[in-house]
Amino acid sequence: MSEVQAAHRQLPFTVRFEWGPDGAMAVAPGAELAVVVDVLCFTTCVSVAVDRGAEVFPYRWKDGTAADFAAAQDAVLAGRRGGSGVSLSPASLRSAPALDRVVLPSPNGSALAHSLAGTVPRVAAVCLRNARATAEWAARNLPPAAVIAVIAAGEKWPDGGLRPALEDQLGAGAFLAALPEHRRSGFSPEAQWAMDAFMAAEPRLGGTLLESSSGRELVFGGYQEDVEIAAELNGSAAVAFLDGGAFRRA
Repeated sequence: MSEVQAAHRQLPFTVRFEWGPDGAMAVAPGAELAVVVDVLCFTTCVSVAVDRGAEVFPYRWKDGTAADFAAAQDAVLAGRRGGSGVSLSPASLRSAPALDRVVLPSPNGSALAHSLAGTVPRVAAVCLRNARATAEWAARNLPPAAVIAVIAAGEKWPDGGLRPALEDQLGAGAFLAALPEHRRSGFSPEAQWAMDAFMAAEPRLGGTLLESSSGRELVFGGYQEDVEIAAELNGSAAVAFLDGGAFRRA
C-alpha cells in the first residue's frame, strides 16, 4: 500500500467514516464493527423489517438469480417500488400482512453489506431509526479501543459513479453522535464532520430529508411515506446485524 493509500485508511483513529465500497475497503480492515448506512432506503427497510421480527437477506441488484436464491431461503423476493407486495420501500414492509424472511436486492447498501461480510466480525445496518440503539449496543459490547468503521453507501450518478447523499451522512452522524463521549477522542476528522452535520440538521431533520435530492426524488415518485419513515429518529430499539447471510435482530 502506498503512502497516499495508507493515509486514506484513517489509521490513527478508532472511529472512522468513509463513502461507498472503495471507502469501506480503506477503513474497515481491522475494525470490530462495520456500520452500513443507506437511509433511503435499504437500511431503513432492514430496520422496519427487523422491528417486525423478520430476517432480511441482502442481494445483488438486477441479478437474475435472485428468485432462485429467495426460493432456496424460503423467503419472499422484494420487488420494485410500486408493484404488489413488499419492495425496496419501508412503507411496503410496514404494511405487509405478514413478514418473515425477505430477500431485498439493493444497488447500494446491499452491495456494501455483501462486500463487508466475512471481512469484519460484525456488520450492522444503521439508519436514523436505529442509530442510537446501535450506538448503545456498541458502547455496551465493544472494548473502548475497538475500531468502528462507519460507511455511508451513497447513491449513484447515471454513469455509475458515487453520488454522496446527504441522508446517509446524517444517518452516519446520528450513530456517531450517540456514541459515548469518551470515544470522540478517537474520531477521525471525517467522522467528526459527519457528526457535526447531523447535529446541525437535527432540529429540522424531517424537512431536510424531504428537501434533499434523494428525498425529492422519492416524493416526486409518490413515495413521501418512505421518506417520513426514514426520518423517525431513534424510533426503533432493534439492532440489525448481518448473521449467516441475513440481517437479524441482535
